[in-house]
Amino acid sequence: MNVLTLILAGGRERRLGILVSQRAKPALSFAGKYRIIDFALSNCTNSGLRRIAVLPDYRPQPLLDHLGLGGPWDLDRRRPNGLFIWQPFRDEFAEDVYRGTAGALNQNRQRLAEAESDVTMVLSGDQIYTMDYRPLLAAHATRDADLTIGVVPVVPEDVHRFGMVTPDEHQRVHEFHEKPLQTSSRWGSMGIYVFKTAALLRRLAEDARDPASSHEIGLNLIPRMVDQDRVFAYPFHGYWQDVGSLAVYWRTQLGMLLDTPPLDIYNPAWVIHTRSEERPPVKFLPGGEVHQSLVSNGCVVEGQVINSVLSPGVHVRPGAVVRDSIIMRDTDIGSGALVDRCVVDGGVVIEERAQLGIGTDLRPNRTEPDHITDGLTVIGMNAHVPAGIKIGRHCRIDPDVTADDLPGHEIPSGTTIMRRNITNA
Repeated sequence: MNVLTLILAGGRERRLGILVSQRAKPALSFAGKYRIIDFALSNCTNSGLRRIAVLPDYRPQPLLDHLGLGGPWDLDRRRPNGLFIWQPFRDEFAEDVYRGTAGALNQNRQRLAEAESDVTMVLSGDQIYTMDYRPLLAAHATRDADLTIGVVPVVPEDVHRFGMVTPDEHQRVHEFHEKPLQTSSRWGSMGIYVFKTAALLRRLAEDARDPASSHEIGLNLIPRMVDQDRVFAYPFHGYWQDVGSLAVYWRTQLGMLLDTPPLDIYNPAWVIHTRSEERPPVKFLPGGEVHQSLVSNGCVVEGQVINSVLSPGVHVRPGAVVRDSIIMRDTDIGSGALVDRCVVDGGVVIEERAQLGIGTDLRPNRTEPDHITDGLTVIGMNAHVPAGIKIGRHCRIDPDVTADDLPGHEIPSGTTIMRRNITNA
C-alpha cells in the first residue's frame, strides 16, 4: 500500500488565548521537552510511514524551526519519502491562506495527484496520543473503503465538541453530524481520516465547486461521502486527548505526573521523538527540592518544584516555590517567588518575592471568562513580572508586559493586563 500522510498544523485555537498569539497550537510545548506535533509525527515514523507532508498556516515560523528537515523523526530522506512542508500559496486560483480543512487539501490537489499514492491519511497535528496506524490502514484496505474515520467513545455531555459518527455492526457509517447539540451516537471523530486517494480527489473537486460549502472536512466532505461512498469507522480505545483549551492543556500535562499516567511517554517500544536542544543536564543546588514533577534539561533548581512541568532552561531560584504549574522554556523564577496553578510561557522573568496565583477569589477573567478557568493564571511570552507583586487567580498577563504596564503591586483575580493597555476586573 502506497500511503501519503498529511498533518494539518495551521489552526489557531482561540480557547488557548495568549499561548497561541505567537505560534500555532501544534508548536506548543508539552510535557516539558516535546511539542504537540511530535505525537502525530512519532506515531507516523513508529508505524513505518516515511512520506509526510505538514500543512502549516497560522504563524508557522516556530513550527517550521522545530520541524527543520525532519531529522529527529528519521524523515530527512530522499524523495519520494521525507518530510515536506506544504504552505498555502497565492496564484490566480488560490489565496495564500487555507480556507477550511478541506480547502487546505484542495489547494494541494495537484500535489496529491502527483504523489500517486493509493491512500492519503489525514491527521491533526494538535492531539496527544500514541497509535499504531498500521491496523487502521489494514482495516481500510480490507473493507475496500473510500474513507475510514478513527473514532473514540464520547460521553453525552461532550458530543457538541466532536463530529459524531453512527456506524452499524460492521462499522459502516450511515450518519455523521458535525458537533451536534444532541445525538444518540457515542462515537466521535478523532480527526484521523484514511481516504482512497481517487475518492478524495473527486470529492475535493466537487466541494471546491460548491459555493455554499465552508470547505471543511467534517462539515462538508464527510457528509457527502457518507451519502455516496463506502465510509467506515475504526474504533480506538487508547488514550487520546485534544488539548483545545487552557484548562485541558494544563490538566493533561499534570496527568503525566501520576504514578501510573494515562499515556506512557517512557515506553521504549514507542518513543516520542522531538528536536532536543543542546542543553546541559538538570542541576539541583542546595535547597532544591522536586516532588512529582517533570524537569527538562538545562533547568537549575534551587527552590521547590511540586507537581509541575518545567521545560528546558527554567531556573527556580532559592526559596521560590512552583506548584501545580506549567513553566515553559528559559523562564527565570526569582528568589522567594511563588507560582501556584499557573501556565507561564517561555522567556518570562518573575522577580524575587512575586506571588502569582494567590488567594481564594475565583471571579472570572473579564476578557476571557470562558477560556481562563479552573483557578488558572496565565503569563504570556517574555513578560516581566516585577518584584513583590501579588497576582490573583484567573488573571491574564499578556506577552511582553513590563512593570510599566502594571497598575500597582496587587493585581486582583480576574484581571487582564495588556501591553500599553490595562483592563481591570
